[in-house]
Amino acid sequence: MSNHVYKQVELTGSSPEGVDQAIRNAVAKASETLHNMRWFEVTQIRGEIDKGAVAHWQITMKIGFTLD
Repeated sequence: MSNHVYKQVELTGSSPEGVDQAIRNAVAKASETLHNMRWFEVTQIRGEIDKGAVAHWQITMKIGFTLD
């Protein structure tokens, strides 16, 4: 097994559809410029309330990727 060195970036994704979609939106956008992504960790979950109902979800996450 080879030794890997990882780097982490912190991103915030959002969606009116839910936490899962907010994560998927952030990963999809990150994949446009990052490669060798290996894992993610959600560190915060927030939401917007409008007229007594959840209107929008927002997550902050770390994405780890291997360096070339």
